[in-house]
Amino acid sequence: MPTAADLVLTGATVHTLDPAHPRATAVAVTDGLITAVGDDTDVREWRGARTEILDLGGATLTPGLTDAHSHPVWGLEMATGTDLSTVTDLAGLRAALRAADRPGGWILGYGLEHNAFEGHPIHHDLIEAAVPGVPVCLRLYDGHSALVSATALTAAGIEGPRSFDQRAEIVTGADGRPTGHLIEHAAIDLVTRVLPAEPLAERRARLLALLTSMAATGLTSAHVMDLGGDALNLLTAVEDTTHLPLRLRLSPWCMPGATDADLAGLIDLQRHAGRDWRVDGVKLFMDGTVEGGTAWLDHADCHGQGTDAFWPDPAAYSAAVRTLHDAGVPTATHAIGDAAVRHVLDTVATLGPGGPRHRIEHIETVPDDQLPRFAALGVVASMQPPHAAYTRPDHSDEWSRRLGPTRAARAWRCRALRDAGATLALGSDWPIAHYDARQILTTARAPRGASPSPGLTALMALEGLTTHAALAAGEESHTGRITPGHRADLTAFALNPLTAGPDEVAEAPVLLTTVGGRVVHRA
Repeated sequence: MPTAADLVLTGATVHTLDPAHPRATAVAVTDGLITAVGDDTDVREWRGARTEILDLGGATLTPGLTDAHSHPVWGLEMATGTDLSTVTDLAGLRAALRAADRPGGWILGYGLEHNAFEGHPIHHDLIEAAVPGVPVCLRLYDGHSALVSATALTAAGIEGPRSFDQRAEIVTGADGRPTGHLIEHAAIDLVTRVLPAEPLAERRARLLALLTSMAATGLTSAHVMDLGGDALNLLTAVEDTTHLPLRLRLSPWCMPGATDADLAGLIDLQRHAGRDWRVDGVKLFMDGTVEGGTAWLDHADCHGQGTDAFWPDPAAYSAAVRTLHDAGVPTATHAIGDAAVRHVLDTVATLGPGGPRHRIEHIETVPDDQLPRFAALGVVASMQPPHAAYTRPDHSDEWSRRLGPTRAARAWRCRALRDAGATLALGSDWPIAHYDARQILTTARAPRGASPSPGLTALMALEGLTTHAALAAGEESHTGRITPGHRADLTAFALNPLTAGPDEVAEAPVLLTTVGGRVVHRA
């Protein structure tokens, strides 16, 4: 080391995830980068008059954790109002609505499970008696559907069905009147645009608080799968006065109906960046969700739904990916159903070797014959193990019932994809599931709900939030490992996540989180 370090971490069990130097006990950081990795006897050579020495007291130090699929910016809008994630039935829903705050006269809620409707068709009649005449907008946990009251329908000017460029629907009853069940973004946006607006200063404070809480679970970065609204202004407003607690890599959406000008605009957005955020990649959707009946399946679900792609013309999706690929822009495609996954893989197969790295998000059910194609095509599998907790081991949940036993048996196949050689990045999809990185590690090793898949090893799970997440973002040359020249994004646990049991990891204290050598969390 030619100069003294700014920060030295010592007294640790260091898992570098660098095959050439897998273990260490001390790490030196200078100008935001790792400059030396060694043992405690090396510290004397690294330190100077202004070096900060932190003795981790036997803690385990790993590369900083990355949530490979999250929505901390758009999620501020989604996770507004009353948290309904613990509601399990209609009685509980009605009680929660009666007790809910009413900002701007509205009742807003989020995180509501489809299972709470107890098998009833989703309809505003189920809630009207609890809050008569009140405008209500409840986002279901999947982020792709909502229930709104009759008053909210009137406020949004929704009187009947409409046509959309994407596969979206205003559900209507036999009488042709809207039921209040809105499926997919275009339909939901009709209501969200008339909701009470939150001032920029309040959103700025909420974003900082959220990212700070994320850092406290060990996260140092997130792949943000959206760039909507005034996100650029919001991020700039934060960095005008402080640092972001996490690095953010943001991918704006490309939706059905996108024109050549729209694609050019998405390509141009790739040049935007701040100190700790940057636009990189584009997010697309090939389908919706199983529970909403909009996952694109090879065969219809038990309600006869799921045979349509999110892009009414799947060839137009493929053409958009080709345009982005030729411009050097990586893509991430939401694909939950087996037909959706297959179409994305087929599309990438036509692109030929080289170019940016593409990825598929979610992959909730996939047959055996598609597993080896991920590695063969260099397509990253990006999955969210906590999602399986919305299902039940006895398959009595809405997700399992819709798919049936054969496809439910192919659920969340994280281990099968890793064993087939795929790069597997792991995330939470907050606010769909909690952002706590320890929960991602735990559920990856010990799958929940209806998932029959064997869990990942402890090392595989950690790699999903570090080295494989770096590969997913094309950042493997400068992050994801503890090695000289890499970013000093680091996480310190009170226990060893590679030897502790899954349930122990879920509760493990996070002692320290650094982003570029800057301490963003210290217990």
